Amino acid sequence: MMTEKLFFRSDEDTDFMPIIPINENESELDRNLIVPDTLPILPLRNTVLFPGVVLPITVGRDKSIKAVNDAYKTDKLVGVVAQKDANIEEPEPGDLCQIGTVAKIVKLIKMPDGGTTIIIQGKKRFELLELLSDDPYFKASINLLADDEIPVTENFNAYVSTIKDLASQIIQLSPNLPTEASIILKNIENPSFLINFVSSNLNSELAEKQALLEIHDIHQRAERLISILQRELQFAELKDKVTNKTRTEIDKQQRDYFLQQQLKSIKDELGGDTNEREIAEMKKKAESKKWPEAAKLLFKSGVEKLERMHPSTPDYSVVYNHLDLMLDLPWLDYTADNYDLKNAKKVLDADHYGMSKIKTRILEYLAVLKLKGDMKSPILCFLGPPGIGKTSLGRSIAHAIGRKYVRVSLGGLHDESEIRGHRKTYIGAMPGRIVQSIRKCKSSNPVMILDEIDKIGNDFRGDPSSALLEVLDPEQNHTFYDNYLELEYDLSKVLFIATANNLQNIQPALRDRLEIIDLSGYAVEEKVEIARRHLLPKQKEAHGLAKVNFKLHDKVLEKIIEQYTRESGVRELDRQLASIMRYQAKELAMKNKLKPTVTGSDVEKILGQHRYSNEIYKTANMPGVAVGLAWTYVGGDILFIETILSDGKGELKLTGNLGNVMKESATTALSYLQANARKFDVNPEDFSKKNIHIHVPEGAVPKDGPSAGITMLTSLTSAFTGRKVKPFLAMTGEITLRGQVLPVGGIKEKILAAKRAGLKEIILCWQNEKDVNEIDSNFIKGVDFHYVKTMQQVIDLALV
Repeated sequence: MMTEKLFFRSDEDTDFMPIIPINENESELDRNLIVPDTLPILPLRNTVLFPGVVLPITVGRDKSIKAVNDAYKTDKLVGVVAQKDANIEEPEPGDLCQIGTVAKIVKLIKMPDGGTTIIIQGKKRFELLELLSDDPYFKASINLLADDEIPVTENFNAYVSTIKDLASQIIQLSPNLPTEASIILKNIENPSFLINFVSSNLNSELAEKQALLEIHDIHQRAERLISILQRELQFAELKDKVTNKTRTEIDKQQRDYFLQQQLKSIKDELGGDTNEREIAEMKKKAESKKWPEAAKLLFKSGVEKLERMHPSTPDYSVVYNHLDLMLDLPWLDYTADNYDLKNAKKVLDADHYGMSKIKTRILEYLAVLKLKGDMKSPILCFLGPPGIGKTSLGRSIAHAIGRKYVRVSLGGLHDESEIRGHRKTYIGAMPGRIVQSIRKCKSSNPVMILDEIDKIGNDFRGDPSSALLEVLDPEQNHTFYDNYLELEYDLSKVLFIATANNLQNIQPALRDRLEIIDLSGYAVEEKVEIARRHLLPKQKEAHGLAKVNFKLHDKVLEKIIEQYTRESGVRELDRQLASIMRYQAKELAMKNKLKPTVTGSDVEKILGQHRYSNEIYKTANMPGVAVGLAWTYVGGDILFIETILSDGKGELKLTGNLGNVMKESATTALSYLQANARKFDVNPEDFSKKNIHIHVPEGAVPKDGPSAGITMLTSLTSAFTGRKVKPFLAMTGEITLRGQVLPVGGIKEKILAAKRAGLKEIILCWQNEKDVNEIDSNFIKGVDFHYVKTMQQVIDLALV
């Protein structure tokens, strides 16, 4: 009975497997084995047979089959020798090794395919003396070699123990060898059989095994075997180290792959991979997208890159967001303009009262579009004080011409990337405000309000106003480049409308690109109309009083405007009306009824005592006090110029937080008066005996500009002559040392401020008459204008 075991041979191409006999002491019985001098020779192509070792051999050559069959019929003995070259199909006598092993055929098996398999056991070593014939198979005369004499020494026993240990270690390190093999090795007691068995199963070259077989001294053979085993052990350790390292990497890859496959299966159960679905949806959306060829090519390359990426990589979201932006942008999608000019005018008039200049400009733009079909949009800039409806007018224009409306607030902007966008390689990168707004409104020709363009920041962090130069230039904005989008975008169809309070704060290059349209403040009559048409209905709706009937007559509205507000726009008026509505809502909630009309006394009860009064202008002022008109970015205003004389040495003192230009105006006025003292009935000696103090009240408010020149001269002349300035009289104009009066700006705001203050007469330069003519005559009814060329005329008109 035999047990089949494969040991540390790992060559899978061998056609044999060693078998260990249960009775390893059979070698004792083989001593009496009678071996004839002539034996059939069986060449083995790829192995060496050692005494005591059992091998299954597949016999394929015709000569070998005949030799095996003949031997099996007689004494079952054959001489087994190894071929020097395993690749030779039909070996010659010179191709055979000289030392071989006598083998006994234990079993002969006929295979279904016609082949023959034999199980042979090595018996004794022999030397090949002479080949007697090679037909029908090799026959040779042999000389049996003496059996190994086992030395009984401590040294040899150590060799045997070392062989067992080395072989066991190799078995442990070789994953292809069963662990039971080491148990069998330890149980082999015959040293000769142990050496033969281990030698037979070496994973080494055939020539090395043959050399072991040819060593006659068992002591030397053991030494040689130990040397080979140590080399094999080193190789096995190195192989095991590499295998374990590779296995760790492969195990991680297999684990990741396994988890990915599980995740994919779960996603398939839920309706497919989300990322694949998203990419498929993107492609589908892109098919129906109208966009330029450059955008199409960039999108295609981006999708291809996205498909090659794993969703967990950091760049995946960057590429995905960029493609998503490209799909969201309208590109060549435009809304159809409404060319009905009458309807557009009706919409503009319904939304805003007055502002005829802007409405005319918009209607002109629409008319050209209607006739030509296409034109570059103008870049408009609405310039005016706060609260007059510049921003809301932009929404009204979009409504009138049937376009989308989008607003970009530029106040406090200090980073040019907010306009041009960040490069998408940065974490948290976004497109610029312009592209974001286009994306939001889903149209490439919206009305875009650039709100508060005069309040853009400009410091070490950047200058966004320079980035706006490209956006607001009709010759450049058809190829606007956004850093995040990485493509040129056509902004030429966008109707840009900028709003500003102060033109001086806009840098010259940007100002040059804007078509400035001045919006003046409202007259009292205009404010009454705006309150009646827009503010009252809005506040009633906001406070739940839309269905409650009560009235505020125009006179009451005028009282609120004149006594509780002092502004160019209507924001403060809106807040005062909201206070009245809150009071009315409280009354209705508590008493379930309201008075049908809100009277003037009701207004005083609700809003308190009036804050502003015109009585100050009606009182007879002392000599040296004149009323001037000033322009501020919030509209026109009234200012007093006060002059007082005291004994001294002719020093001039100026107070009231005055700017350099205003101080120079005071000096110029004094110099002119000194030069023309006798003409104005002033004693020239007074200039050296009197100290002069000019003060402009509201000292906390900074004041500057040349327009108070004639007012200062009037005040000085009044102080030196003792003649009072006419009541209800205001004036504005610049003076020269020759006594000429020069024109100034902000005329409409100044006149409306005078009208609000209740003044009746205004002195202006004759060149400002054209500015007065632009104002609606209904708004300046009751005000007399005096147009002058020289200071003599001013003094004659102003002093009593």
